[in-house]
Amino acid sequence: MAKKLHAIDYLAKVDKYPPREVCAVFGDEPFLRRQVILQIRADVLGGDDADFSLSTFEGRKAELRDVLEELSTLAMFGGGRRLAVVEEADEFIRQYRGELEDYVASPYASGVLVLDVKSFPANTRLYKAVSAAGLAIDCASPTSAKLTRWLAVWAKRAHAVQLPPASAEMLVELIGPELGLLDQELAKLALVVGENKSITPESITRSAGGWRAKTTWEMLDAALDGNAPEAILQLNRLLASGEQPIAILAQISASLRRLAAAARVVVQTETAGRKPQIRRALQQAEVRPFVLEKAEGQLRRLGRERGLQLYDWLLQADLDLKGASALPPRLILERLVIQLAAPREAVALRG
Repeated sequence: MAKKLHAIDYLAKVDKYPPREVCAVFGDEPFLRRQVILQIRADVLGGDDADFSLSTFEGRKAELRDVLEELSTLAMFGGGRRLAVVEEADEFIRQYRGELEDYVASPYASGVLVLDVKSFPANTRLYKAVSAAGLAIDCASPTSAKLTRWLAVWAKRAHAVQLPPASAEMLVELIGPELGLLDQELAKLALVVGENKSITPESITRSAGGWRAKTTWEMLDAALDGNAPEAILQLNRLLASGEQPIAILAQISASLRRLAAAARVVVQTETAGRKPQIRRALQQAEVRPFVLEKAEGQLRRLGRERGLQLYDWLLQADLDLKGASALPPRLILERLVIQLAAPREAVALRG
């Protein structure tokens, strides 16, 4: 099986991956899916006039015969190819999987079909067919290292500014791993520093996220310090200002996952018969140097058992905010805050 092509790698070298007759754009990061589809659209259609050759379909209602009719029709201008995009195509694929497998094997040369899906399992015949004969682009949330590298490239390409590695890391730490929010902050920072200028950590501290970013971190620090009333007060302030619950969770998740990873390192070290060092475990979990001391105190207070539970808590909160729970979003986030702030019952971390 061919190596999976991630959206960040695709966007960095689009000339290397020209559109094929069938393209699948899939994954849980909507910003990446949107950027990939925009790039394919630009490559296939070119100028604005060529939008007459673009057709979009709603996946839950689309009929395969209508999509194929668009693809088989010659482009209105310039003799180029037509582009048909099936949005939210998960149901469309379930309904027409066999027919789509046949189409990938013998597509129309006159058009490009883009399937925009959240889930595209690699063990299916359709995935394998598109990977072999078409273009399958994975838009899953990137790793922290890949994300910071992408930010530097994206800052220069989309906003005409320089973003050094230290600034990229700090921006991810402040905003969280939500690419859409990061892009918005880059746009704001670009206005502050001007074209072809460098975004410094100092400019990020002054501008990025405004009081909302500051309030989010105050909320998280209060929760991890055991001050639930203060944490909930800051949470309510964020929600009252219009901040989206899923964005709040995204912003704090990166820090909490690093604490969880450090707790796992501590347990693995003890299991191997060695004495753990909390500071070293945090460094292995990629906790930033400027917050190491604070993070060490927070992890000690959480303890190993609750530190390991962080992954489950974050996953549950994410699922609940996306519809798995009937609870209001405010209560879902308040529950997470209380879990973080509750008195520790587990044995303290030592090292």
